[in-house]
Amino acid sequence: MADVFISYARSTEGEARAIGEALRALGYGVWRDDEIPAHRAYAEVIEERLRAAKAVVVVWSAEAAKSQWVRAEAEVAREAGTLVQLRLDGASPPLPFNQIQCADMSGWSGDAEHPGWRKIAASVADLVGAAATGSAAAVIIAPLVRKLSICVLPFANMSGDAEQEYFSDGISEDIITDLSKVSALSVIARNTAFGFKGKSPNVKEVAHQLGVSHVLEGSVRKAGARVRITAQLIDGAAGDHIWAERYDRDLTDIFALQDEISEAIVGALKLKLLPEEKAAIEQRGTDNVDAYNLYLMGRSHVLGGNAGDPRRQEAIERLSRRAVDLDPSYVQAWALLALAQYNLHRNFGRVGDGGQGALDHALALNSDLAEARSLKAKMLSDAGRHEEAAAEIAATLRLAPESFEVICRAGYISFADGRLEDAAIHFEKAAALIETDLQALALLVSCYIALGDGENVRRVARIALERAEKTLTEDRGNGYAMSVGVIALAALGETEQAGDWIRRALLIDPENWVMRYNFARAFATSLGDPDAALGMLAPVLERDSGWLLWDTKNDPTFAGLRKDPRFQAMVAEAKARVKAAEAAVTA
Repeated sequence: MADVFISYARSTEGEARAIGEALRALGYGVWRDDEIPAHRAYAEVIEERLRAAKAVVVVWSAEAAKSQWVRAEAEVAREAGTLVQLRLDGASPPLPFNQIQCADMSGWSGDAEHPGWRKIAASVADLVGAAATGSAAAVIIAPLVRKLSICVLPFANMSGDAEQEYFSDGISEDIITDLSKVSALSVIARNTAFGFKGKSPNVKEVAHQLGVSHVLEGSVRKAGARVRITAQLIDGAAGDHIWAERYDRDLTDIFALQDEISEAIVGALKLKLLPEEKAAIEQRGTDNVDAYNLYLMGRSHVLGGNAGDPRRQEAIERLSRRAVDLDPSYVQAWALLALAQYNLHRNFGRVGDGGQGALDHALALNSDLAEARSLKAKMLSDAGRHEEAAAEIAATLRLAPESFEVICRAGYISFADGRLEDAAIHFEKAAALIETDLQALALLVSCYIALGDGENVRRVARIALERAEKTLTEDRGNGYAMSVGVIALAALGETEQAGDWIRRALLIDPENWVMRYNFARAFATSLGDPDAALGMLAPVLERDSGWLLWDTKNDPTFAGLRKDPRFQAMVAEAKARVKAAEAAVTA
């Protein structure tokens, strides 16, 4: 039996063949499904070869992410511990495979020094053992053993106050960002690292699972005007500490402290920090510690909380407004202010410019800020300027291909254009980037329902239900989480339980219009009750500020309702009311 099994979608057959030949050149036995004997059953041979392989190389692409065969083969390999992943066209592995390291092979043309290929060769060598061919293997694999890579585990919040979690998370994210600017160091992405949050993992196991040479862990204690940060850099193979330090400083020193930690790690790894890299690490959005603290607090609300509660957006607006008052040049805070005002205007009927002024200010300060440009793209999409929106979001994706905000908004724009397969790819990645996200998962269920992909509907619904339940253990009154749980339960066929959740949610949070909208989506599709869907939508459309009219026009969930005279009358009345309100504001 061959040492290496290659799994791929037909659109990448040429690339899979090239990868197989490159591995054969290293002395490995490689098998692809073009070698099935004519006298044997396809599925039988696949399973036999898959389970016998010591390494299973999965070639992810947009097509592979939707392939039942590729997913099934990847799942077998994941359970067996033989999974090696690579991506070719920028498409990340779907859930749950996105929690495992994936080599980026974009631009590979057989180059032995390509970073993605080096990672693949190292993983295969680790799983299979030494290759049969000596000299060819040594050229590629030997340097890989020396390649430095690191996972920054989320720093523990030791403040004795769960409300300070945003601060320790922010410190962890900033260190990940800083180390990512060091060209000689490979850094595990934030979403993968934060998958270990709250789990107290064994560091050697983390290093082995992610294929990294080093792991950084630590803690943050913030009390009043003082902060204590401890950090330990650990050799992933031996489990030994190679550097550790404790810092007790005034909070006003937090930026210098972050720079000091990053530079100490680089020094401990015996790397040379280039002048431009040192300058990039030291470049912050603000030098004002109070503004920075407020921004971190506001961003934590964006990534969590009840999406149907206007008080959440009002809190973000207040925090970001105060941050820009303290530092008028803090571009990230201006973008956050624009987002809060946009959501208040669009989702809750707030009179005003919908964040346009704050967005313009952010773009004037930094025309390439991804958070601001992606919001601009979303506004263009809302206005029906779809070609401009598509061009803007494509440019923004090139600027920040791993940004949750950018990827999620790319999904929304594709969803509005009816490009559901593209939307599903973006929402898959967005849901993987932030482990607390519910919005991308809810829309992902809708995409797969509309595409008739029952297997993926059930897969995503299970993940959405798990996240909704986890959110509700921390906030039992979170109406949005309950609505996503209902969508998931309905998609899984748990109709009685979905009904129980709906009744409880309406008692707890009856004025949550986003929640009611999601209930209508569940009734219109998985629960198969159009009368109940219309009944749930009616009071929402009566109070709609315009955003639901936009959503009901584009949401494939309501395709079956659009010919219903009752639905048409409700939408017409809402349109007339919104138009009159807009005219009054203009006057």
